[in-house]
Amino acid sequence: MWEYMERRAVRFAEYILEKGATVRACAEHFGASKSTVHKDVSERLREADPPLYAKVRAVLEKNLRERHIRGGESTRRKYLQAKQRRDPCRKRDGLV
Repeated sequence: MWEYMERRAVRFAEYILEKGATVRACAEHFGASKSTVHKDVSERLREADPPLYAKVRAVLEKNLRERHIRGGESTRRKYLQAKQRRDPCRKRDGLV
């Protein structure tokens, strides 16, 4: 494996551990694709730094278990915002 790929995988992993970030959040932070981040932390990191890989894997599995909760919250906010845009006076007039 190329040395720069190993360094990049370690940087991604350290960020995920520090922030408890998702693959998507890590990709956005570094300006990389989700595919690159995922491949780096799930395949390349296993070879480059196995102990770090185990720690990152735990964070990613936790994020996977909580994914449905974040998705539900996001959908809830989306519909609340849409409702407020449709009827902005409702809250002001005390009708809520």
